[in-house]
Amino acid sequence: MVPTPRMILTTLFPYLQVAARYAHHIQARIADRPAKEGHDSFLGAALSDADLSIQTMIEVALLGTFPDLRFFFFFYEQTKNTKYFRAITLGSKDDYLVTLDPIDGTRYYLDGHKNFQIILAVLNSDEFEAVIALTPAQETFTYAIRGEGCWQGTLAGGMEQCDRLQLDKTAPVILLGWGMEWLAPKLQDKYLVIEIATSYSQDIQIPNVNGVLQGEVAGVVVRSGKFIDTGALAFMAQEAGCRVTTFAGDPPPPLDQCSNYERPGLVMAVSEAVQQDLLAALQSGAS
Repeated sequence: MVPTPRMILTTLFPYLQVAARYAHHIQARIADRPAKEGHDSFLGAALSDADLSIQTMIEVALLGTFPDLRFFFFFYEQTKNTKYFRAITLGSKDDYLVTLDPIDGTRYYLDGHKNFQIILAVLNSDEFEAVIALTPAQETFTYAIRGEGCWQGTLAGGMEQCDRLQLDKTAPVILLGWGMEWLAPKLQDKYLVIEIATSYSQDIQIPNVNGVLQGEVAGVVVRSGKFIDTGALAFMAQEAGCRVTTFAGDPPPPLDQCSNYERPGLVMAVSEAVQQDLLAALQSGAS
């Protein structure tokens, strides 16, 4: 029997809880490992022992519970378990691919900030089916299932004791991902603009993309939506009621029409007004 997306999340949740406690427990003592290759930012290049340990744990959990699922993760070339998974690519309809970012925001994590996450997603050929993002240091998590909205709870309470996420109070803040700094002057008359490339600090925590779900930011612009992290968070934002589009204002393309495990540049906004401001800024820059 093919497991449902909800079944996959609920089965893996206890393992994710343990991973969250582990990551939080060792954060103060964690050591850097050699940076990940193929990244053009210091945030994306960071790698820790926790990344590799959590990845191995979830690999074992998946192979022991759903051995026929596809599985993709950042460090598939560094693990001994890749060869045991059926595939690491998207499949046909309802042949689900599970993705994992074991520590999303590794630089945040290594610098002692509290908004790093563990993100696990279930992908169909066209769209995300389910995503769960745990924030260990805050002892909370958020999950979304396609067509069922976005939900938030505590790690102690579990998936059955969640409340529907309501985006009713949001700060007038815009978060610009790496490489989108040029948009800042076009938005600063109406918003406080945080540019990850220039605003990140080892000492002062700034919002990450998940801030759009926490009321910390009203809009986010990223130059790509990687399936394992930003794309997954964008799906949750959409299920929570956010407007999520490409830079042209179109719906994100189906996953199987994307390459390199990522969607093109994405705009996330908590309201139509914020969305229009972001799209106008993007379009003025292109002209």
